[in-house]
Amino acid sequence: MYAAQTSVAVEKSKVEIERLLNKAGATGFAYATEGERAMVGFKHSEVEFRIYLPLPKKEDFKMSPAGRRWRYTESAEMHWEQACRSHWRALCLIVKAKLEAISLGITTIEKEFAADLVMGDGRTLHQHMEQAKLDGKMPKALPYFAAETVEESVR
Repeated sequence: MYAAQTSVAVEKSKVEIERLLNKAGATGFAYATEGERAMVGFKHSEVEFRIYLPLPKKEDFKMSPAGRRWRYTESAEMHWEQACRSHWRALCLIVKAKLEAISLGITTIEKEFAADLVMGDGRTLHQHMEQAKLDGKMPKALPYFAAETVEESVR
């Protein structure tokens, strides 16, 4: 697992993500947590994006890796906090990698964060796609694109 032993505090990862996004031209930034997920929101070129981060479940840390109940609840808490730090470091790595590719001109912010794009109803594009999949309304295969169309989209 990436950053399994990281000592970087969650707050420090959040600040680093905000700094990276601001450096890339984000004009707004927010984060929130609710239950077992966190959200990082940002605005870029008047477009809103929301990245959801699933967080580890506390109940998954009631037992040690060997399958024994922790003798002290502090041990479970300590391991859960370590997993949270690891999740936030992984998100920071993803954001950093995407922004690096964008800065090199390999891709665009819209392409890299397309799933996180906030639509008119306040849900992300990914949430719309998940609902379409549940409703059986997702196409079974990607449509065929003519070579000219692919060439134009690469330019």
